[in-house]
Amino acid sequence: MTPYRIMRIIARLNVGGPAIHVSLLSKGLNDSQFETMLVSGKLGPHEGDMSDLTHGLNVQTIPAMQRSIHPLRDAQAVLALIRLMRSYRPHIVHTHTAKAGFVGRLAARLTGVPAVVHTFHGHVFHGYFGPLKTALFLRLERLSAKASDVILTISDRLRDELIGYRIAAADRIRVVPLGLDLTSLTDVEGLCGRLHAELGCPSEYPLVGIVGRLVPIKNHNLFLEAARLMADHHATVRFVIVGDGEERSAIEARIKALDLTDRVYLTGWRRDLPVIYAGLSALALTSRNEGTPVSIIEAMAAGVPVVATNVGGVPDLLANGSLGRMVADGDAEALAENILNVLEEAPQTQIDQARAHVLAHYDSARLLDDLRVLYTEVLAAKGYD
Repeated sequence: MTPYRIMRIIARLNVGGPAIHVSLLSKGLNDSQFETMLVSGKLGPHEGDMSDLTHGLNVQTIPAMQRSIHPLRDAQAVLALIRLMRSYRPHIVHTHTAKAGFVGRLAARLTGVPAVVHTFHGHVFHGYFGPLKTALFLRLERLSAKASDVILTISDRLRDELIGYRIAAADRIRVVPLGLDLTSLTDVEGLCGRLHAELGCPSEYPLVGIVGRLVPIKNHNLFLEAARLMADHHATVRFVIVGDGEERSAIEARIKALDLTDRVYLTGWRRDLPVIYAGLSALALTSRNEGTPVSIIEAMAAGVPVVATNVGGVPDLLANGSLGRMVADGDAEALAENILNVLEEAPQTQIDQARAHVLAHYDSARLLDDLRVLYTEVLAAKGYD
């Protein structure tokens, strides 16, 4: 039979979980049952490029589709998507992230695409913008939801938050957790010592890491405040910030102001994540808002204990604290105390349970199976066998 055509749309293939997710789906759902066209927009400065993950795929780029709100560019993006949809004639349009969700769903409905699916990888209704801009995004998401046959989220907590924000009725929102290829992270012991050697850090010094974009929502200031507290109580602890972004200069200035220059390493973007996690004694996450943090899944698979702020999908991922430690958003003292406790005595039973949990529940094969079932159900509801 002829494969069903899926057009997958994401605003940009920048470093982060959504780009990994759509690349995995586009490769895995490209066979005798489904074929995929992946459409992306233009990267912003300092974002980091993950487009290499899409090698060999049918990828189309729409330069007008960018992160910021810009009525003229957004209209151009809608028109470009309409042209693509008329040419490709997808059976399903599946959008990811806010901007792609708005312009993609609008174009799909104007074109008469049979089925429209949207995935929330998180939301921007808390911690990102002021009240007026947040209200605008809420209105746009509620309108866009009306153009969706199915809305997906990546965690139970995120689903509950979307219902609370009245994005859509509960029966229209389904949870499909992330799935990742974790094979390279399940045995990193042979890489121990490489990160310390690269950084010029003595091998016996514990390294506490944070992995992700250097953007305001990730709240690296909280990490640095906790680092200052830890440095005052632990002579050898060192800290590594992995990632890049618009906040880098501000973070560097804050490191200097806190007299942490000889304690904190900044690595920029890294693709050799097994080397990073093999060198960490603990992973911190300090975000004000999150969907399902990929860095936590990666750390758990690699056997690295996690201390994270209790926000977004973190409680679902850490089983409300049984698979990792959680602290209140903004509490530097609690963050420092919990990390120091982990450094003093690694919670090996918890580490083993966390690894087993993510390997069982966040595997890429499970994700692909979930989406095959979902797409088949959606198409059947539209009269396709």
